[in-house]
Amino acid sequence: MMRIMPVDEFRPEEFKTLPIQAGNDIEAAVDEIIATVRREGDQALKDYAARFDRAQIGSVTVSEAEIEDAFAACDAPFLETLRAARDNIEAFHRRQVRNSFVISEQEGRVMGQRVIPLRRVGLYVPGGTASYPSSVLMNAIPPRIAGVKEIIMATPPGRDGRVNPAILCAAKLAGVTKIVKAGGAQAIAALAYGTESVPPVDKIVGPGNIYVATAKRRVYGVVDIDMIAGPSEILVLADGASNPSFVAADLLSQAEHDKMSSAILITDSADLAAAVQAEVERQLERLPRRDIARASIENNGKIVLVQNLEQGLAIANMIAPEHLELCVDEPFALLGRVESAGSVFLGRNAPEALGDYWAGPNHILPTSGTARFSSPLSVDDFVKKSQFLYYSRDALAEAKDHIAAFARREGLDGHANSVTIRFGETL
Repeated sequence: MMRIMPVDEFRPEEFKTLPIQAGNDIEAAVDEIIATVRREGDQALKDYAARFDRAQIGSVTVSEAEIEDAFAACDAPFLETLRAARDNIEAFHRRQVRNSFVISEQEGRVMGQRVIPLRRVGLYVPGGTASYPSSVLMNAIPPRIAGVKEIIMATPPGRDGRVNPAILCAAKLAGVTKIVKAGGAQAIAALAYGTESVPPVDKIVGPGNIYVATAKRRVYGVVDIDMIAGPSEILVLADGASNPSFVAADLLSQAEHDKMSSAILITDSADLAAAVQAEVERQLERLPRRDIARASIENNGKIVLVQNLEQGLAIANMIAPEHLELCVDEPFALLGRVESAGSVFLGRNAPEALGDYWAGPNHILPTSGTARFSSPLSVDDFVKKSQFLYYSRDALAEAKDHIAAFARREGLDGHANSVTIRFGETL
């Protein structure tokens, strides 16, 4: 049962989920897997597929015939839903595109910034019991909009050696250019270092288990990564006019993800707190994933009673949740005071699932309090920026004494000389 606690018992550190941490045994296993993939390439991926996925795969990549079979296996209404969701996600992310710029207002001076898409990115998509075509769309659409030419997706095969049809359909519709039948640390190693069939990428994004997370940590520096995600989180800030059934359902929508997920209600209404507590228990009994959700609720589910919503919002900013719901009549009045949250859901008709599947904003979000300093996955994650500048001789002459003085103040006479030597002034 969700614990109801007064605000004076609130301790911010108790409300933050922890990022995935591996022990020495897992780190050693991941290091061995990475080394084996680097040494043996495609054969290592086939061997690990047989060992971990119990799948015999002839080719490590998905063929066009397999993709065609996947579209035939998926029902038309679901494909229509995938396409509509893709369009919504694209429309939102196209607004994030940054443009290069040039500054040339002063004579003899040109400078600017180029925005350059990454050459090739890798997406990791979990398999097995977790099949999330929505995450395929969220991970693949931003790099395509950014202008990335090659998008390589890795996902483990089923025991039949094939990839989940819904995952394949989502990948094709989102613009993935190559699909690799590999999961776990071996997939991350293949994406980072390459094999005979898998070209090495510049960045790897996407969630995974502790082996995937550890492998991403290990290859960071060889490639860039998005984040090391912790368990799912939701914080609902609700007033006394909120429907307790709706609030309970929203809390359970995240609790069913994982036993370590966090579901928190902050309210200024004792009546709502009690009603939500009872409603969570009632809905739990009907939830197919009730064992997972109950463990989450009992481990990390809390209801905090505050004196007013302003106090509740201050607490929410301290927690910096992945998902923040503002279940009030005038949510836009509070939005400007939200300082730290991955994604904010406004009003009584914006459940978190709206963002997971449909609306358009990305659902790959910072967790474990990292919304204090990081952001949702976006087009920005798939570009790099390069600066440039040009000065004519006359323009450099105007600046040379200032540059030389600055350099000498820092004890870098070579820097000063590189400017003054152009005008006959040497060391």
